Amino acid sequence: MIEQMSEPAGAADRPSPSFPPSLPGPIGVPAVQVSGVTKTFRTRAGLVEALADVDLSVAEGEFVALLGPSGCGKSTLLRVIADLETSTTGEVEVFGKTAARAREDQDYGIAFQQAGLLPWRTVAANVALPLELHDLPRKQRKERVAHLLDLVGLGDFAQHHPDQLSGGMQQRVAIARSLAEQPRLLLMDEPFGALDEMTRERMQAELARICAETGAAVVFVTHSIPEAVFLADRVVVMSPRPGRITGVVATGIGREVPRDDALREDRAFFAKVTEVREALHGSPVTGVGREER
Repeated sequence: MIEQMSEPAGAADRPSPSFPPSLPGPIGVPAVQVSGVTKTFRTRAGLVEALADVDLSVAEGEFVALLGPSGCGKSTLLRVIADLETSTTGEVEVFGKTAARAREDQDYGIAFQQAGLLPWRTVAANVALPLELHDLPRKQRKERVAHLLDLVGLGDFAQHHPDQLSGGMQQRVAIARSLAEQPRLLLMDEPFGALDEMTRERMQAELARICAETGAAVVFVTHSIPEAVFLADRVVVMSPRPGRITGVVATGIGREVPRDDALREDRAFFAKVTEVREALHGSPVTGVGREER
């Protein structure tokens, strides 16, 4: 198994970032607009309400983390946005379109906890799969795949197979595949949940760099408070089932601030982690926007 990933750039001489107070709501054209969404599942034991009256807006280019306890409906909300589940009530728009139309138009890419790579295909062939399915000419497909593999730092591994890569490298292939059709939105369901802590932190830094370079909006499901604060512009806190949005914390970490080890050690970062933890456990929190219920 191969492991190759550059260490995050050091920033010992960089001044400590000062994060402004939390601010409510995104500014800009919505990449995602969720309005009054509920989701009820019918099971053998009866009806189960997974989501209750959820409102959420995500601006273009914004990184929003969904955080909450297991079973609170984070993944269900992501799947409703992706049109993999249909809401029971309410509406979802992606760039002003219905979720179904946005899926048909390939307006978003999606990545799950498991990389889901095809073992018989090379790294390059896995990344190229969405482009093949949509009949992109071979020359353009090859150029796009080469660009994406360079973007995720795997240009030298194009002809390797998934079982020759580490878990972190496989996830980078999955991220490259999710970017294949140049989506303006990434939907990510705990993509680093199965990784060891060291690899997970490196992947977080890689994802932050990729998002900065592509300008894509991101909706990111996680159980980790530090991960949410490290990556997101806003952390959306959800209650136990039925999932409701009970708090929104703007991290105040500008896109110009490098997501690196220096940030993780900053006192302002720890303060935001504490603020999100208090929101998660029901303490008063600033920065709650229209999503609060």
